[in-house]
Amino acid sequence: MTTTAYQRRTDQLREQIERASTRYEERAEDRERTRQVLHGQGVLYADTPERVTTRLARLGADWSQATAMEATPRLPTTGSSLSGLAPENFGTDMLGLERLMGRNDLIDVRFLESGYLAARSVGRVVVCGPEAHVGTGFLTSPSLMLTNNHVLADPQEAERGVIEFNYQAGVDGRTMTPIVFDLEPGRFFVTDRDLDFTLVAVADRGRGGESLKDISWLPLSEAQGKVILGEMVNIIQHPNGEPKQLALRENEVVDLLEDFVHYSTDTAPGSSGSPVYNDQWEVVALHHAGVPLKDADGRFLSVDGSLWRPEMGESRLAWKANEGVRISRVLQAVRQAAVSGPAGELRAGLFEGVAAAPAATVGVGVAPETPPPSTNGRAGSTATVGAVGAVEADGASRVTVPVDVVVTVQPRTAASAPPTAAPVGVGVTPGAPPAATVIPVNGHVSPAEADLRAGLTNLDVGRERLYFDADADRVAREAYYAGLDGAGRAELGPALTDLLERTHERKPAYKPMRMLYPWVDLHPDKQLRSIYSGQVFAPEEFIRADAAVETARIQRWQELAFSEAFLGGEALAAEMEALEAALAFNCEHVVPQSWFAKREPMRGDLHHLFACETTCNSFRSNIPYFDFTDPEEVSRGSCGRRERQGFEPSAGKGPVARATLYFILRYPGLVGDADAELQPDQLATLVDWHEADPVGLYEQHRNFAIAEIQGNRNPLVDHQEWARAIDFAHAWS
Repeated sequence: MTTTAYQRRTDQLREQIERASTRYEERAEDRERTRQVLHGQGVLYADTPERVTTRLARLGADWSQATAMEATPRLPTTGSSLSGLAPENFGTDMLGLERLMGRNDLIDVRFLESGYLAARSVGRVVVCGPEAHVGTGFLTSPSLMLTNNHVLADPQEAERGVIEFNYQAGVDGRTMTPIVFDLEPGRFFVTDRDLDFTLVAVADRGRGGESLKDISWLPLSEAQGKVILGEMVNIIQHPNGEPKQLALRENEVVDLLEDFVHYSTDTAPGSSGSPVYNDQWEVVALHHAGVPLKDADGRFLSVDGSLWRPEMGESRLAWKANEGVRISRVLQAVRQAAVSGPAGELRAGLFEGVAAAPAATVGVGVAPETPPPSTNGRAGSTATVGAVGAVEADGASRVTVPVDVVVTVQPRTAASAPPTAAPVGVGVTPGAPPAATVIPVNGHVSPAEADLRAGLTNLDVGRERLYFDADADRVAREAYYAGLDGAGRAELGPALTDLLERTHERKPAYKPMRMLYPWVDLHPDKQLRSIYSGQVFAPEEFIRADAAVETARIQRWQELAFSEAFLGGEALAAEMEALEAALAFNCEHVVPQSWFAKREPMRGDLHHLFACETTCNSFRSNIPYFDFTDPEEVSRGSCGRRERQGFEPSAGKGPVARATLYFILRYPGLVGDADAELQPDQLATLVDWHEADPVGLYEQHRNFAIAEIQGNRNPLVDHQEWARAIDFAHAWS
């Protein structure tokens, strides 16, 4: 290695170590708090309730099951002997749940078999030539390999690199002959120095004619809930370029940062570029650096206690913790990378294998019982960020993606005084400052990332906010309808239509992750419930799932835009329609979007938007509501009953009826102009549902929250008796 190359690599290694060390030292108080909670109360209480809820759900469990197990005396057996906790009561990874909670150190055969398959994807990265060095990498798709940026810093370095699979001891103890594949950065190369990752293409054929298709690869997931504080993780690696080795459950997760995860160990550090797994062999991080021991003057120490010098090599450093890059952050960066053509197709192959496909992601947020407040000071933000309605600051720019797809990008502005008038497409709480500003990264923030950050900020604020102020609501309600006193049946409907339109002062764009999930649609326990199935979901799960969907949509929109000349206008419109259907948000329009051609302000009107998992959303489709007299003769499921003539939900009949009646009043003439839509003679069904399922605290909160954002209210929530007093005939005239 030349002096220049040697110095560059040494400087980069030191830089990564110093940054990891700084992050680790800055979090000393948080780790000590975590340690105390772990030792005093256990893993269920060390992390935020939301993370723990999502982690349990990913194992197929919930808080009631976990706390029941926690309260059961420890037995040296599996969960089948615990009273009331037989595996059939879980339908889940029982042993995984026990290991998570420290109740059982047993490892089943499935764990070993899955680990064997995971290990096959890991190889030794060797860079030849004057700058020769080694690292670890692993296949993440049929064509792409992931390692660190400080292992493969640029395409030129990757050109001299190979990945060697099967460089390990065989069952006879002898080292096996490696299978060597060249790297092909000319086909695909994406790297990020700050996140310290490089994703590069691998040749389809090995140097001995072997097929890359015969090497298994590790699907990656952007979903939350893969690991929490106090959990043990595993690392498969080539330490110091040695044959493949496994650090099995030797690393404890001690801190979770926005981009990184820290895990401590008493053994050797992980190898650069190694995958870090949870007990289900899901990749949770890309190992990239260690946190070294230092003397009183801040100098690095070697394993023998002497001062470490760069020429000793990374293997001689004394370590106290490891740092990995969160795999979800790596995937986000790869999604945003500017690639197209054949390289874009290779990237698509990476995400085709992503375990966190939007439809699957939402299923892991089930939380039948709300977790207790965090005792680690992590439960919610104490920031005084004002409005829960996600507000773009004054001067927000709009960027039009080809084919008239419009997204809003948050500019770099400081949250300051409240705007004098809310801009179109924005919800604002009167008298409150805008929500936290999204700070661009590297000069810009993607629309999906901006929406994600705004949604999570609003969720933090909502946790600290009073759920429903009955006195304030009563005053607002009386003032809102003051001019309608004495209106008769014939006048009440048109008068309400005029009132709803006049007071609909702010018209938020359709962004459920910004306002609906974090605040508007929360139930009193601050969780979401599917409007049709009644299933409980953590709001953060829906926010993150929709952000992933939005990212995928924008990427595909851009790809379609380049194909416009070949597809033609009508074909392109059909492709766009199919894309939105395939990549759906976890949000239901109770008045289907096809009935009003997806136009605003109807599309973003919060009064008829509800959280709803995509399976139920698809199950209902755009079929009008219906009351089946003989439910045995229709298709049924957890979402409800459906036939060609209509759909009857399993839950939420009262709220959807009131939301539909609101829409009919607010937008007369938009419903019922086609045979497949709701007709006037079906209004009686909605009124019956409305009366059979009265307004509760949840809808009172929704109504008040939406009025703060949009300005108008739902009369059927405020005055339930008006349902039969209103003549809806004007809405069809």
